[in-house]
Parts: sequence; structure tokens; C-alpha cells
Amino acid sequence: MKSKLLILIVLLLAAVLSVGCAGAQGPAGPAGPIGPAGEKGDPGPAGPAGPAGPAGPAGEKGEPGPAGPAGATGPAGSSGDTAPAFRTYVGDQACAACHKDLYDKYMMSGHPWKLTKVVDGKSPQFPFTAIEALPQGYTWDDILYVIGGYNWKARFVNKEGYIITDEPGKTGNGEYLNQWNFTNDIVGKQAGWVKYNSGKEKLPYNCGSCHTTGYSPQGNQDGLPGLVGTWKQEGIRCEECHGFGSLHVQDPQGAPMDVERDAELCGKCHRRDNVENVNTKGGFIEHHEQYEEMYQSKHITINCVICHDPHSGVVQLRQAELQATRTTCANCHTKQTQVQNNEKHIAMNLACVECHMPRIVKTAWGDVEKFTGDIRTHLMAIDPKSTVTFDADGNLVNSQIGLDWACKHCHVPGSGMEKSDEDLLKGAAGYHTPKP
Repeated sequence: MKSKLLILIVLLLAAVLSVGCAGAQGPAGPAGPIGPAGEKGDPGPAGPAGPAGPAGPAGEKGEPGPAGPAGATGPAGSSGDTAPAFRTYVGDQACAACHKDLYDKYMMSGHPWKLTKVVDGKSPQFPFTAIEALPQGYTWDDILYVIGGYNWKARFVNKEGYIITDEPGKTGNGEYLNQWNFTNDIVGKQAGWVKYNSGKEKLPYNCGSCHTTGYSPQGNQDGLPGLVGTWKQEGIRCEECHGFGSLHVQDPQGAPMDVERDAELCGKCHRRDNVENVNTKGGFIEHHEQYEEMYQSKHITINCVICHDPHSGVVQLRQAELQATRTTCANCHTKQTQVQNNEKHIAMNLACVECHMPRIVKTAWGDVEKFTGDIRTHLMAIDPKSTVTFDADGNLVNSQIGLDWACKHCHVPGSGMEKSDEDLLKGAAGYHTPKP
């Protein structure tokens, strides 16, 4: 009995001691961190693809490159991928690798020779002309570029990039002869020197927009102060008209070299100022204004390449004794070519251009008294009731050629062929009109 009582007392004491040690239950603790994705700890599904990578590098003329490939988690190219191709100039030598015949033909035209670099102090070799002398005081070692040099004339650029206007280290001589004109039998002039901005100090070369390929007006070519702008190649080469060649070189079939056939492309350079006006100087139309002249007539609707092969210049075709144009006047003006009310002209087999495209333009030589310059005009239309083309101040006053320039380069005043204005007006009346 005593032993049972003793055991009961011990159990009661143990219970009391246990309650005292535990104390009251405290508040709930904070929630633990979220476990890994998936109910059973499996990894969650893959996230969506990252956004497209940044655009590729800018092209040669500031055109944006193609967009980079889509990036999974970072920008394109972050894993060492090859950068996408973009358009660049490759030079016409690359074109010649596949188009040799076309290249050889075009190199005989005037376009590649608008600006030529002097290499190793030697005179450049031009297709039909040779520069026989240099401005006084200079050798070929002093010349950086030749401006022109094809058929009509040549000017020269010094090693600082300035057009030569005076002897080395000098300035102010307004009589200095610095432009070389080639012989012109039509005008009756032998090769010789003339003045061009003579005596002017540091005359910059700022003609690159129409004399070079891949021109940019920013900066200075080769860091030379006299050269305004930069370019990829001297002269008007393949890519100036056809555009960047890099993609075509990589994939000739997939990236064809298209070209704009509209006359506006040619008009970028074959013009001087506003197309509404034809600039004149010294009694002549100034050179490279064919687009402005065409603008005066219905011929403005014709693409230049209808008449001209852009890879063959008129000069080289004449040298080869070939037809200078792809088409003739008779292709469009059939009725007019069938009727010419002048038996002497018919007997002489006089070409349409002799009257309708007289040499009113001067680039090197010209003789106003003989109504003869050295380049044919593209005005073409004749006013049969007017005997003047220019006004008293030498400005072109209408869009048609007067009978002075249309006729007097053959019927030269003071010669045995001279005709009075009255005779010219009589002969021009109804010239292409069928007689009843």
C-alpha cells in the first residue's frame, strides 16, 4: 500500500515539473522561403526567347545594317556568332573579275577619268589623249590628282589637295596658265594653256560629288585641307550608278546589281544649278548641263539610256567610227526625216544633229564668231522664226535654238557660205513640211 502511494507521488511530481518547463505556446513564426519550381522539386518550364539583338553596324553612307539575329538571353553575337553582312564598296576591279568585256569598254569612256590619282610621279595614261606639259614650276612629283584629262582639258591638284592656280609657293598672278586644253580640230584650236581661277589662293577641290564614287561631303580625303569631302574611288566607277557591290560579289544571283534608269540619276551630275535655268558664260552654254537642256523640251520624258549606252561614251564610239547613239532621230521623228526641203542638205547627207544639236556648249575651246563650241547641245528644238538664241547679255532667253546657232556654224559670217538672216528665215520656213 505504501509502495503504491509512493509511485503515485513520484508520477505527480514529474507531471508538474514537465508543465513548468514547457511554458505557454508563442506566436507562429514567419513563412519559410518558396521551394524550387514543381510540385515534386522538378525544374520549371523554359522561359520565352529573348528580344531581337541590336541592329548591325551602319553602312558606308550611314544606312542602317540589317537586324541582328534573335538573342536567347543576351544581345546578338554575345556567344561569338559571325556578324551579319552589310553593304560596302568593293571597287570596279572586283566587277572586272566577272564582267571583263563590259569593264574594258567602260574604261574607254570618260566617266572613270573625271579624277585620276598620280602614282609614282608618272603621268596617268588616258585612252585618247596625253598631257604634254605641266603648269610652270611643277613636276609630276608635285601633282596629286589630274582633274579631267579625257578629250577636252586637264587641271591639276597639288599635294595639299588644292587646285593649282599659281607657281609653287606663290599666289596672286591672275595671268598664270594652269589649264591644259587638248587640240580641237572642229573649233580650229591647237593644244595649249589657258587660265582657270588664276592667282587665287588655296582654291579647294570641291568637285567630288560628280567626279568620284562613294562621295561624302564630310571630312577631307586623306586628311588634306584642300580636298573637300571623302570618297571611295576616284572617277565615276561602277558602284556610283549601280550601288554597293559587296552583297552582289558574295551572291551574284541572289543580290543583283539593279540600276535606276530614270534620267534623274544622270541629272544628279549632268546639271549645274536649278533645272529650270540653263547656265551660260562667255556666249556659250556651260558644260555638263545636258539635263537642264533636256528639261526645256518634251525630251525630258525620255530616259537618257534610250539614246546612250552608259558604258560607252560618245567620244570612244566616234573614235571607233561607230554610231554615237543607240537610236537615231528617225526612230521617233519619222515624218520629219522623210521631208527636208533643201536639196543641198540632202545631197550632203546632212545629219539631224548638225542643225538640231549644234555645238553651243563650251568646256575647253570655243569660237563665238564662228558659232562653234566643243560640245553639242541637248536643246534640239529649233525656232524657225527667230534668228537669235542668246539675248544681248549672253543669257539663254528661250527653250528653242535660234537660226544663228542652228545655221551659222556652217554658214559662217564672212565666209563663202554666209547667209543673211532673211535667207535663213526663208529656208527654215516649212523645212519639214510636205509640199502640196
